[in-house]
Amino acid sequence: MSRLGTLGARLYRGEVGYDFVGKRKIWYGISILITITAIVGLAVRGLNMGIEFSGGAVFTTPKTSVSASEARHVAESASGGHTAVVQELGRGGLRIQISELGTKEALPVQEKLAKELDVQTSKIDTQLVGPSWGEEIASKAWQGLAIFMVLVVIYLAIAFEWRMAAAALIALIHDLTITVGVYALVGFEVTPGTVIGLLTILGYSLYDTVVVFDGLKEASKDLTKQTRFTYSEIANRSLNSTLVRSINTTVVALLPVGALLFIGGGALGAGMLNDISLALFVGLAAGAYSSIFIATPLVADLKERDPQMKALAKRVRAKRAAEAAKADAGTGQASEDPDPSAAEDGDQPTPAAAGAGQRRQPASRGRGRGRPSGKRR
Repeated sequence: MSRLGTLGARLYRGEVGYDFVGKRKIWYGISILITITAIVGLAVRGLNMGIEFSGGAVFTTPKTSVSASEARHVAESASGGHTAVVQELGRGGLRIQISELGTKEALPVQEKLAKELDVQTSKIDTQLVGPSWGEEIASKAWQGLAIFMVLVVIYLAIAFEWRMAAAALIALIHDLTITVGVYALVGFEVTPGTVIGLLTILGYSLYDTVVVFDGLKEASKDLTKQTRFTYSEIANRSLNSTLVRSINTTVVALLPVGALLFIGGGALGAGMLNDISLALFVGLAAGAYSSIFIATPLVADLKERDPQMKALAKRVRAKRAAEAAKADAGTGQASEDPDPSAAEDGDQPTPAAAGAGQRRQPASRGRGRGRPSGKRR
Protein backbone atom coordinates (compact mmCIF):
# COMPACT_ATOMS: atom_id res chain seq x y z
CA MET A 1 0.00 0.00 0.00
CA SER A 2 1.29 3.48 -0.85
CA ARG A 3 2.04 6.08 1.77
CA LEU A 4 -1.03 8.08 0.81
CA GLY A 5 -3.19 4.97 1.09
CA THR A 6 -1.71 4.14 4.48
CA LEU A 7 -2.29 7.69 5.65
CA GLY A 8 -5.89 7.54 4.42
CA ALA A 9 -6.52 4.30 6.30
CA ARG A 10 -5.04 5.74 9.50
CA LEU A 11 -7.12 8.90 9.11
CA TYR A 12 -10.25 6.81 8.60
CA ARG A 13 -9.59 4.76 11.73
CA GLY A 14 -8.89 7.89 13.77
CA GLU A 15 -5.29 6.90 14.54
CA VAL A 16 -4.00 10.23 13.22
CA GLY A 17 -5.74 13.48 12.42
CA TYR A 18 -5.55 17.24 12.18
CA ASP A 19 -7.70 19.50 14.29
CA PHE A 20 -9.50 21.36 11.50
CA VAL A 21 -12.54 22.19 13.63
CA GLY A 22 -10.51 23.29 16.65
CA LYS A 23 -8.56 25.80 14.53
CA ARG A 24 -11.61 27.09 12.69
CA LYS A 25 -10.95 30.73 13.63
CA ILE A 26 -7.77 30.62 11.55
CA TRP A 27 -9.65 29.33 8.51
CA TYR A 28 -12.42 31.88 9.00
CA GLY A 29 -9.83 34.65 9.05
CA ILE A 30 -8.16 33.40 5.87
CA SER A 31 -11.51 33.10 4.09
CA ILE A 32 -12.59 36.58 5.16
CA LEU A 33 -9.30 38.02 3.86
CA ILE A 34 -9.63 36.25 0.50
CA THR A 35 -13.28 37.26 0.19
CA ILE A 36 -12.53 40.91 0.95
CA THR A 37 -9.77 40.88 -1.69
CA ALA A 38 -12.19 39.44 -4.24
CA ILE A 39 -14.88 42.02 -3.42
CA VAL A 40 -12.39 44.90 -3.65
CA GLY A 41 -11.15 43.62 -7.02
CA LEU A 42 -14.72 43.33 -8.24
CA ALA A 43 -15.57 46.85 -7.07
CA VAL A 44 -12.43 48.47 -8.49
CA ARG A 45 -11.96 46.68 -11.80
CA GLY A 46 -15.41 45.25 -12.44
CA LEU A 47 -16.23 42.35 -14.74
CA ASN A 48 -15.30 42.26 -18.40
CA MET A 49 -18.72 41.34 -19.71
CA GLY A 50 -18.92 39.69 -23.11
CA ILE A 51 -21.20 40.88 -25.85
CA GLU A 52 -23.73 38.20 -24.87
CA PHE A 53 -24.41 40.33 -21.78
CA SER A 54 -23.48 43.88 -22.81
CA GLY A 55 -24.36 43.78 -26.51
CA GLY A 56 -22.04 44.51 -29.43
CA ALA A 57 -20.73 43.09 -32.68
CA VAL A 58 -18.53 40.16 -33.68
CA PHE A 59 -16.55 40.27 -36.94
CA THR A 60 -15.09 37.03 -38.30
CA THR A 61 -12.52 37.54 -41.05
CA PRO A 62 -11.08 35.08 -43.57
CA LYS A 63 -7.41 34.17 -43.61
CA THR A 64 -5.22 37.27 -43.37
CA SER A 65 -1.59 38.21 -42.84
CA VAL A 66 -2.45 40.98 -40.36
CA SER A 67 -1.51 40.19 -36.77
CA ALA A 68 -3.99 40.17 -33.92
CA SER A 69 -2.45 43.27 -32.29
CA GLU A 70 -2.66 45.26 -35.54
CA ALA A 71 -6.26 44.17 -36.09
CA ARG A 72 -7.16 45.24 -32.54
CA HIS A 73 -5.68 48.69 -33.13
CA VAL A 74 -7.61 49.03 -36.39
CA ALA A 75 -10.88 47.87 -34.81
CA GLU A 76 -10.60 50.26 -31.86
CA SER A 77 -9.77 53.16 -34.15
CA ALA A 78 -12.68 52.36 -36.51
CA SER A 79 -15.19 51.98 -33.66
CA GLY A 80 -14.34 55.31 -32.09
CA GLY A 81 -12.44 54.05 -29.05
CA HIS A 82 -14.50 50.98 -28.08
CA THR A 83 -12.47 48.12 -26.60
CA ALA A 84 -11.85 45.29 -29.06
CA VAL A 85 -11.01 41.68 -28.25
CA VAL A 86 -9.21 39.81 -31.06
CA GLN A 87 -8.71 36.05 -31.19
CA GLU A 88 -6.80 34.09 -33.81
CA LEU A 89 -8.75 31.26 -35.41
CA GLY A 90 -7.30 27.92 -36.46
CA ARG A 91 -7.71 28.53 -40.20
CA GLY A 92 -5.74 31.81 -40.09
CA GLY A 93 -8.68 34.14 -39.70
CA LEU A 94 -9.51 36.53 -36.87
CA ARG A 95 -12.48 36.93 -34.54
CA ILE A 96 -12.87 40.59 -33.57
CA GLN A 97 -15.33 41.36 -30.81
CA ILE A 98 -16.36 44.92 -29.98
CA SER A 99 -18.74 45.48 -27.05
CA GLU A 100 -21.48 48.11 -26.94
CA LEU A 101 -21.39 48.67 -30.69
CA GLY A 102 -24.71 49.61 -32.31
CA THR A 103 -26.12 48.51 -35.65
CA LYS A 104 -25.41 51.84 -37.35
CA GLU A 105 -21.78 51.79 -36.18
CA ALA A 106 -21.16 48.19 -37.23
CA LEU A 107 -21.22 48.76 -41.01
CA PRO A 108 -18.51 51.50 -41.11
CA VAL A 109 -16.32 49.33 -38.85
CA GLN A 110 -16.81 46.35 -41.17
CA GLU A 111 -15.82 48.41 -44.23
CA LYS A 112 -12.73 49.83 -42.58
CA LEU A 113 -11.63 46.40 -41.36
CA ALA A 114 -12.01 45.03 -44.89
CA LYS A 115 -9.87 47.85 -46.25
CA GLU A 116 -7.12 47.55 -43.63
CA LEU A 117 -7.04 43.74 -43.71
CA ASP A 118 -7.12 43.70 -47.52
CA VAL A 119 -10.17 41.46 -47.81
CA GLN A 120 -13.57 41.88 -49.39
CA THR A 121 -16.31 43.41 -47.22
CA SER A 122 -18.69 40.55 -48.02
CA LYS A 123 -16.10 38.05 -46.76
CA ILE A 124 -16.29 39.45 -43.24
CA ASP A 125 -19.07 37.78 -41.27
CA THR A 126 -20.80 40.22 -38.90
CA GLN A 127 -23.02 39.21 -35.98
CA LEU A 128 -24.86 41.81 -33.90
CA VAL A 129 -26.12 41.31 -30.37
CA GLY A 130 -28.52 43.90 -28.99
CA PRO A 131 -28.30 45.09 -25.37
CA SER A 132 -31.84 43.92 -24.62
CA TRP A 133 -30.93 40.35 -25.55
CA GLY A 134 -27.83 40.57 -23.36
CA GLU A 135 -29.92 41.78 -20.42
CA GLU A 136 -32.30 38.86 -20.93
CA ILE A 137 -29.40 36.37 -20.90
CA ALA A 138 -28.00 37.92 -17.72
CA SER A 139 -31.42 37.81 -16.07
CA LYS A 140 -31.88 34.14 -16.93
CA ALA A 141 -28.41 33.36 -15.60
CA TRP A 142 -29.23 34.96 -12.25
CA GLN A 143 -32.57 33.13 -12.15
CA GLY A 144 -30.89 29.80 -12.80
CA LEU A 145 -28.34 30.45 -10.06
CA ALA A 146 -31.04 31.44 -7.56
CA ILE A 147 -33.17 28.37 -8.36
CA PHE A 148 -30.10 26.16 -7.94
CA MET A 149 -29.35 27.64 -4.53
CA VAL A 150 -32.92 27.24 -3.30
CA LEU A 151 -33.14 23.61 -4.43
CA VAL A 152 -29.80 22.83 -2.79
CA VAL A 153 -30.88 24.30 0.54
CA ILE A 154 -34.21 22.44 0.47
CA TYR A 155 -32.56 19.11 -0.36
CA LEU A 156 -29.86 19.41 2.31
CA ALA A 157 -32.39 20.49 4.91
CA ILE A 158 -34.49 17.39 4.18
CA ALA A 159 -31.63 14.91 3.77
CA PHE A 160 -29.60 16.20 6.73
CA GLU A 161 -30.69 19.22 8.79
CA TRP A 162 -31.04 22.98 8.47
CA ARG A 163 -27.64 23.67 10.04
CA MET A 164 -25.88 21.66 7.36
CA ALA A 165 -27.97 23.36 4.67
CA ALA A 166 -27.00 26.80 6.01
CA ALA A 167 -23.31 25.85 6.18
CA ALA A 168 -23.38 24.48 2.62
CA LEU A 169 -25.08 27.66 1.34
CA ILE A 170 -22.44 29.87 2.99
CA ALA A 171 -19.69 27.70 1.47
CA LEU A 172 -21.27 28.03 -1.99
CA ILE A 173 -21.51 31.82 -1.72
CA HIS A 174 -17.88 31.81 -0.56
CA ASP A 175 -16.84 29.85 -3.69
CA LEU A 176 -18.83 32.07 -6.05
CA THR A 177 -17.43 35.27 -4.55
CA ILE A 178 -13.84 34.08 -4.87
CA THR A 179 -14.34 32.89 -8.47
CA VAL A 180 -16.02 36.12 -9.58
CA GLY A 181 -13.33 38.17 -7.81
CA VAL A 182 -10.58 36.28 -9.65
CA TYR A 183 -12.38 36.97 -12.94
CA ALA A 184 -12.39 40.67 -12.11
CA LEU A 185 -8.70 40.71 -11.13
CA VAL A 186 -7.53 38.69 -14.15
CA GLY A 187 -9.78 40.52 -16.60
CA PHE A 188 -11.07 37.46 -18.45
CA GLU A 189 -14.26 37.91 -20.42
CA VAL A 190 -17.51 36.77 -18.85
CA THR A 191 -19.52 34.70 -21.33
CA PRO A 192 -22.33 32.11 -21.11
CA GLY A 193 -19.52 29.55 -20.80
CA THR A 194 -18.53 31.28 -17.57
CA VAL A 195 -22.04 30.81 -16.18
CA ILE A 196 -21.91 27.13 -17.13
CA GLY A 197 -18.57 26.82 -15.37
CA LEU A 198 -19.94 28.47 -12.24
CA LEU A 199 -22.90 26.10 -12.08
CA THR A 200 -20.56 23.16 -12.62
CA ILE A 201 -18.21 24.09 -9.79
CA LEU A 202 -21.15 24.43 -7.42
CA GLY A 203 -21.91 20.78 -8.08
CA TYR A 204 -18.31 19.77 -7.37
CA SER A 205 -18.23 21.84 -4.19
CA LEU A 206 -21.47 20.27 -2.96
CA TYR A 207 -20.15 16.78 -3.72
CA ASP A 208 -17.25 17.10 -1.28
CA THR A 209 -19.44 18.79 1.31
CA VAL A 210 -22.18 16.15 1.13
CA VAL A 211 -19.63 13.34 1.49
CA VAL A 212 -18.38 14.87 4.75
CA PHE A 213 -21.90 15.61 5.98
CA ASP A 214 -23.04 12.04 5.29
CA GLY A 215 -20.19 10.65 7.37
CA LEU A 216 -20.92 13.15 10.12
CA LYS A 217 -24.60 12.21 10.15
CA GLU A 218 -23.77 8.53 10.63
CA ALA A 219 -21.13 9.21 13.29
CA SER A 220 -23.37 11.52 15.32
CA LYS A 221 -26.25 9.05 15.76
CA ASP A 222 -27.09 8.59 19.46
CA LEU A 223 -24.29 11.03 20.25
CA THR A 224 -25.93 12.26 23.45
CA LYS A 225 -25.94 8.73 24.92
CA GLN A 226 -22.16 8.70 25.34
CA THR A 227 -19.69 10.95 27.17
CA ARG A 228 -16.46 10.29 25.26
CA PHE A 229 -16.63 12.90 22.48
CA THR A 230 -18.26 16.26 21.84
CA TYR A 231 -19.98 17.10 18.57
CA SER A 232 -16.99 19.14 17.37
CA GLU A 233 -14.67 16.20 17.97
CA ILE A 234 -16.96 13.84 16.07
CA ALA A 235 -17.14 16.36 13.21
CA ASN A 236 -13.37 16.60 13.12
CA ARG A 237 -13.02 12.79 13.04
CA SER A 238 -15.52 12.57 10.16
CA LEU A 239 -13.64 15.27 8.26
CA ASN A 240 -10.31 13.51 8.68
CA SER A 241 -11.77 10.18 7.58
CA THR A 242 -12.79 11.67 4.19
CA LEU A 243 -9.82 14.03 3.80
CA VAL A 244 -7.74 11.91 1.42
CA ARG A 245 -10.80 11.10 -0.67
CA SER A 246 -11.63 14.79 -1.08
CA ILE A 247 -8.05 15.64 -2.00
CA ASN A 248 -7.83 12.83 -4.57
CA THR A 249 -11.14 13.83 -6.16
CA THR A 250 -10.10 17.47 -6.42
CA VAL A 251 -6.65 16.75 -7.86
CA VAL A 252 -8.06 14.37 -10.49
CA ALA A 253 -10.61 17.03 -11.52
CA LEU A 254 -8.04 19.87 -11.56
CA LEU A 255 -5.57 18.11 -13.87
CA PRO A 256 -7.71 18.16 -17.07
CA VAL A 257 -9.13 21.58 -16.26
CA GLY A 258 -5.60 22.91 -15.76
CA ALA A 259 -4.65 21.46 -19.14
CA LEU A 260 -7.54 23.36 -20.74
CA LEU A 261 -6.57 26.61 -19.03
CA PHE A 262 -2.77 26.65 -19.22
CA ILE A 263 -2.12 24.58 -22.34
CA GLY A 264 -5.24 25.15 -24.42
CA GLY A 265 -5.88 28.76 -23.49
CA GLY A 266 -2.33 29.85 -22.69
CA ALA A 267 0.17 27.92 -24.81
CA LEU A 268 -2.04 27.15 -27.82
CA GLY A 269 -3.89 30.47 -27.76
CA ALA A 270 -7.42 29.05 -27.77
CA GLY A 271 -8.91 32.02 -25.96
CA MET A 272 -12.45 30.69 -26.09
CA LEU A 273 -11.40 28.05 -23.53
CA ASN A 274 -10.38 30.63 -20.95
CA ASP A 275 -13.87 31.64 -19.87
CA ILE A 276 -15.06 28.19 -18.79
CA SER A 277 -11.68 26.69 -17.77
CA LEU A 278 -10.79 29.55 -15.41
CA ALA A 279 -14.16 29.30 -13.68
CA LEU A 280 -13.73 25.54 -13.29
CA PHE A 281 -10.12 25.73 -12.06
CA VAL A 282 -10.67 28.46 -9.46
CA GLY A 283 -14.05 27.09 -8.44
CA LEU A 284 -12.80 23.51 -7.93
CA ALA A 285 -9.93 24.69 -5.75
CA ALA A 286 -12.19 27.02 -3.75
CA GLY A 287 -14.83 24.29 -3.41
CA ALA A 288 -12.34 21.79 -2.00
CA TYR A 289 -11.08 24.41 0.45
CA SER A 290 -14.55 25.42 1.60
CA SER A 291 -15.77 21.84 2.09
CA ILE A 292 -12.82 21.12 4.41
CA PHE A 293 -12.14 24.41 6.16
CA ILE A 294 -15.50 26.22 6.08
CA ALA A 295 -18.56 23.96 5.80
CA THR A 296 -17.81 21.39 8.52
CA PRO A 297 -16.45 23.89 11.09
CA LEU A 298 -19.56 26.02 10.50
CA VAL A 299 -21.81 23.03 11.18
CA ALA A 300 -19.90 22.34 14.40
CA ASP A 301 -20.26 25.99 15.45
CA LEU A 302 -24.00 25.98 14.82
CA LYS A 303 -24.54 22.57 16.40
CA GLU A 304 -22.58 23.38 19.57
CA ARG A 305 -25.15 26.10 20.31
CA ASP A 306 -27.87 23.48 20.67
CA PRO A 307 -28.84 22.91 24.35
CA GLN A 308 -28.37 19.13 24.05
CA MET A 309 -24.88 19.55 22.61
CA LYS A 310 -24.02 22.08 25.32
CA ALA A 311 -25.10 19.58 27.96
CA LEU A 312 -23.10 16.84 26.23
CA ALA A 313 -19.97 18.98 26.14
CA LYS A 314 -20.42 19.73 29.84
CA ARG A 315 -20.70 16.02 30.66
CA VAL A 316 -17.66 15.17 28.57
CA ARG A 317 -15.58 17.83 30.33
CA ALA A 318 -16.80 16.65 33.74
CA LYS A 319 -15.93 13.02 32.96
CA ARG A 320 -12.49 13.92 31.70
CA ALA A 321 -11.83 16.07 34.75
CA ALA A 322 -12.91 13.22 37.03
CA GLU A 323 -10.69 10.74 35.20
CA ALA A 324 -7.75 13.11 35.38
CA ALA A 325 -8.29 13.67 39.11
CA LYS A 326 -8.61 9.92 39.68
CA ALA A 327 -5.41 9.27 37.78
CA ASP A 328 -3.56 11.95 39.76
CA ALA A 329 -4.90 10.58 43.05
CA GLY A 330 -3.93 7.03 42.13
CA THR A 331 -0.42 8.09 41.23
CA GLY A 332 0.01 10.06 44.44
CA GLN A 333 -1.33 7.24 46.64
CA ALA A 334 0.97 4.70 45.02
CA SER A 335 4.00 6.91 45.52
CA GLU A 336 3.18 7.45 49.23
CA ASP A 337 2.46 3.76 50.06
CA PRO A 338 5.64 2.18 51.53
CA ASP A 339 6.61 -1.44 51.22
CA PRO A 340 5.50 -3.27 54.40
CA SER A 341 8.25 -5.86 54.20
CA ALA A 342 10.89 -3.18 53.85
CA ALA A 343 9.44 -1.29 56.81
CA GLU A 344 9.63 -4.41 58.95
CA ASP A 345 13.33 -4.68 58.21
CA GLY A 346 13.80 -1.02 59.13
CA ASP A 347 14.99 -0.07 55.62
CA GLN A 348 13.55 2.75 53.46
CA PRO A 349 11.65 1.58 50.35
CA THR A 350 13.32 2.07 47.00
CA PRO A 351 11.51 4.09 44.28
CA ALA A 352 10.76 0.94 42.32
CA ALA A 353 9.33 -0.82 45.33
CA ALA A 354 7.27 2.27 46.25
CA GLY A 355 5.43 2.13 42.97
CA ALA A 356 4.93 -1.62 43.04
CA GLY A 357 2.84 -1.93 46.18
CA GLN A 358 2.93 -4.80 48.70
CA ARG A 359 5.11 -7.70 47.74
CA ARG A 360 4.23 -11.38 48.17
CA GLN A 361 6.04 -13.53 50.70
CA PRO A 362 8.38 -16.14 49.23
CA ALA A 363 6.92 -19.61 49.11
CA SER A 364 9.92 -21.07 50.89
CA ARG A 365 9.02 -19.34 54.16
CA GLY A 366 5.96 -21.54 54.55
CA ARG A 367 7.83 -24.79 54.09
CA GLY A 368 8.03 -27.14 57.09
CA ARG A 369 5.09 -25.64 58.91
CA GLY A 370 3.05 -28.37 60.70
CA ARG A 371 5.79 -30.93 60.17
CA PRO A 372 7.55 -32.85 62.91
CA SER A 373 10.82 -31.40 64.06
CA GLY A 374 12.64 -34.36 62.67
CA LYS A 375 13.91 -35.64 66.05
CA ARG A 376 13.62 -39.38 66.59
CA ARG A 377 11.80 -40.57 69.60
